[in-house]
Amino acid sequence: MYHPHTDADREAMLKTIGVEKMEDLFQCLPEKGRSPDLVLPQGLTEMEALAELQYIAAANETTEELTSFLGAGAYNHYIPAAVDSILRRSEFYTAYTPYQPEISQGTLQAIFEYQSLITALTGMDVSNASHYDGATAVAEAVNMAYHHFRGKRMSIVLSPALHPHYRETVHTYMSGTNLEIVGEDIDPNAGVEELLSLVDNNTALVMVQYPDFFGRIFDYTTLGEVTHEAKALLAIHVNPLALGLLKPPSEFDADIVTGEGQTLGVPLAYGGPYLGIFTTKKKYARKIAGRLVGETVDNRGQRGYVLTLSTREQHIRRERASSNICSNQGLVALAATVYMSLLGKSGLRQVAELNYHKAHYAAEQISTIPGYMVNPIQPFFNEFIVHCPIPAAEVNEILLAHDILGGYELGKDYPELKNELLVAVTEMNSRYEIDRLVEVLAEESYD
Repeated sequence: MYHPHTDADREAMLKTIGVEKMEDLFQCLPEKGRSPDLVLPQGLTEMEALAELQYIAAANETTEELTSFLGAGAYNHYIPAAVDSILRRSEFYTAYTPYQPEISQGTLQAIFEYQSLITALTGMDVSNASHYDGATAVAEAVNMAYHHFRGKRMSIVLSPALHPHYRETVHTYMSGTNLEIVGEDIDPNAGVEELLSLVDNNTALVMVQYPDFFGRIFDYTTLGEVTHEAKALLAIHVNPLALGLLKPPSEFDADIVTGEGQTLGVPLAYGGPYLGIFTTKKKYARKIAGRLVGETVDNRGQRGYVLTLSTREQHIRRERASSNICSNQGLVALAATVYMSLLGKSGLRQVAELNYHKAHYAAEQISTIPGYMVNPIQPFFNEFIVHCPIPAAEVNEILLAHDILGGYELGKDYPELKNELLVAVTEMNSRYEIDRLVEVLAEESYD
């Protein structure tokens, strides 16, 4: 620990403010709340500190040591070396909020390119400069719908197959309102039809996931029609990588499309930082939180970039703002931009197809194991539910003993699904790894 002040400096400061000793500064605190003198160990040299940190870090197991079939919102994908190489350029790595366009053209262009790529991918009109993560983007969609109707519509329909962590974030966001959130108590195995009856003239927003939390792919055309007949808004949360293969949510006439951009060149990184995607129709552009970058020309006719809509929440609307979010994941958004630019349209489709075909091969093989069952009805992308003969947590313990990181235990969020395992397969999983997973599951006895 480095202390810049000498004893003489501290004595001079205390004398200036009329205090004899440092402890006198804390007399206003209750005695039981004052911390005792810290007993710290002797300092370490740089070499010793590095060795200690490496020892601590070695306790962690990552996807470099384990074969991973874990997804549920965070996925092990290949990231081209160029992504990290560009991110580590100092002009991006140290860039701050682009308040002054004349000295922020690089950052502004990067955000503009991100917005352009995301709107092309989702088929929507407008994208903001990103939010913190997928959960934040979902919550901001609910927040936007709530304020769009100015409190005249007080019901939000959330699909039970929307990521449970995202739904928890929505509840946290809206806890200070009288908003009624419905739909979460529906059977999670149900399809879209059960949501239709919940849409009425008091509904502000219907929020679903595509593919949903269980990996299933639904056609939301009818849901969009019913939602708009009730004059409510439709929001769809997407896995952006899946859009390399699936039809864009704009074809379901979605009003808002959110997403978790971690699948676009962002490492797992122990849970973050991630990337919250937020897009909408042009007519709602002034309703969204955060900033939008636009392209223009300067007084010499040269192309330039500006904040078309700045962060109204922070320094314009202030207490009248509909949201208090006023920043974005600029560096992470840049990673997604570089990733999408490198792959291009055909590359993105190729990666999506690899995910799709490998996942379906895995599902087909697992379904041949006695005692295991894979949902054979609903189409899925790269994630699917496996019904196990014993609790999923026990299956994961067995897999981990063979250096395999199993799927997500659905019983954590859906108690009635304690024997269900959500398995994710990406382009990183070789055929050998998939066959090894099947082999371990088949060879263990559950009698």
